Amino acid sequence: MPASSLNFSFALSDLSLGKRLVLVHASPAVNADELLKALLETTSGFFTPTFTPKALLPLDYHPARFKGDVASLAKPFTPAMPADEAFGKFTELVRKHPKAQRSIHPALSFAGIGADDVIRSQTVHDLYAPINALAEKDGVILLAGMDQRVNFSIHYGEKVAGRMQFVRWALTGDGVIECLNFPGDSEGFNAISLTLNPFIRKTEVEGVTLQAIPVNELLRAVVNKIHEDAYSLLCGRPDCERCEAVRWG
Repeated sequence: MPASSLNFSFALSDLSLGKRLVLVHASPAVNADELLKALLETTSGFFTPTFTPKALLPLDYHPARFKGDVASLAKPFTPAMPADEAFGKFTELVRKHPKAQRSIHPALSFAGIGADDVIRSQTVHDLYAPINALAEKDGVILLAGMDQRVNFSIHYGEKVAGRMQFVRWALTGDGVIECLNFPGDSEGFNAISLTLNPFIRKTEVEGVTLQAIPVNELLRAVVNKIHEDAYSLLCGRPDCERCEAVRWG
């Protein structure tokens, strides 16, 4: 039996999302059409990642060292570029909605409805601005069938805590641009789950777990955890260059 928008609307109200600004991370397994309807009915506005990793040049790319044709290494970002297929149907439903706005970061853009000022806040040099805006509005993160590894706001918490950020390069229609303060790996983010449990509200719709996390509680938890243990939330893979770079500085 498919989830209904009525069920999703009740669920979002049960999570106290009514009239809140919400950052949505939705699993491809979620009924995207019904989730979108419920968000339009219950929230003051929402936004979701429309990330485009295909526009990113390889990790080892630097314009001073590479003299070849970058067109063979990445696809140029445009505002009409679809989000990565891994995000599933919900992201594209939002991006294509007639009332939606999309930010212009070539790799880590967001699209939203009723969140125009949040979307416009993001620039190439301030990729975390939408998360900061969400915090200023006392917003909520909604994980729909997903775990903390997709929770992009944790990356902002890492930055606030002083954790190393990275530089990546992306291809656009105007050429290659530098993307500062690029986040690291997220495979270790589930380690924050127990800390967040007192603040998370959970419910279920047709077998899909929905988790609502107040963004300010999340950010405080991430900053405190990293200040207590500088290596917390890093993954354990020895071949992960980004986590190893954080460990060894």
